[in-house]
Amino acid sequence: VVSTQSTGEVDTRFTFCAFATLALIDRLSSCNLTTGVQFVLRCRNFDGAFGCVPGSESHAGQVFCCVGALSIANKLQLLDVDQLAWWLCERQLPSGGLNGRPEKLPDVCYSWWVLASLKIIGRAHWLDKNSLVRFILASQDGGNRGIC
Repeated sequence: VVSTQSTGEVDTRFTFCAFATLALIDRLSSCNLTTGVQFVLRCRNFDGAFGCVPGSESHAGQVFCCVGALSIANKLQLLDVDQLAWWLCERQLPSGGLNGRPEKLPDVCYSWWVLASLKIIGRAHWLDKNSLVRFILASQDGGNRGIC
């Protein structure tokens, strides 16, 4: 389990960041992957998605961190991929955009969190790509062409 040094805060973002950083510098073997993977799996909820700590609400950003950590640790086989993909695809709203959790509005940022997670687990083709593209393009700032 990875925590911040200053506050002792623990959540799956730190586990993902530690795994990713150590993998990038070829030092993944210097940490206890088993403990990190076990923590991530304890954060899985009944809906197949993940929260930041055990028992917390499922959230698309946390799903990315958990799926990313499991991918780096070569433990994606521990997921119920179809259940998780279903939850992620349920984030797509009639507008084509994605939200981070049920009953919330769509936001362009979730295009990354949801789509990247689906790509890692091999289910990106489950989303309505054309609707998502239309949503992202409609979210551009007309003057500066940035994303609002």
